[in-house]
Amino acid sequence: MSNEIIKLWGAGTARTLRPIWIAEELKVEYELNPIGPRTGETLTTEYTSLNPKQKIPSLEHGSFKLSESVAICKYIQNTFPSKNIFIPSSSQEMAKEDEWCNYIYGEVDETSLYVMRRHYDLKDIYGAAPKVVASCREYLQRHFKVIEKHLENNEYLLSGGFGLADILLMSCLDWAIFYEFELSKNITIYRDKIIKRTAFIKAMEVNY
Repeated sequence: MSNEIIKLWGAGTARTLRPIWIAEELKVEYELNPIGPRTGETLTTEYTSLNPKQKIPSLEHGSFKLSESVAICKYIQNTFPSKNIFIPSSSQEMAKEDEWCNYIYGEVDETSLYVMRRHYDLKDIYGAAPKVVASCREYLQRHFKVIEKHLENNEYLLSGGFGLADILLMSCLDWAIFYEFELSKNITIYRDKIIKRTAFIKAMEVNY
């Protein structure tokens, strides 16, 4: 099945960037169906049969179907291993990758940025909630301080080098910039280096 072309569904968001970017890093051939999150395209019978959650991104690989951006990225890197990026091999390395990915997705993405999105970009749907947005901004700043401290003595999130955890964090950093967060010194240095990666530039073009 690894010889079959991966099909990715979804474009235009921070979460859809992630699987596109890791596919570009690993030089995996893929077919993109660039549907949007609130265009009605995720509500079709065809897409609902692929992903009953009616969310993007999604992946098809032969008869295998998968949703959730982190799960999709981990599937791609484990199915198409490459030395182009750091892919953990030991149990401790895998655990550290999981630790960072869970932390970024849980605290930075879902708890902070996505809640802000609901009451910022999507306030016509979910309602304006200035106190909620302010609380999320403060909460995110607290966690950016943790990441800032880590990057004092680390080039990337994991000691083995650039990998999936960095892709997740970068997608959130650009999201935060869009919401007018000012990034601190070490995070800025870190981001400025990664945005020069060829695969990042290509993925941004494809996704947006």
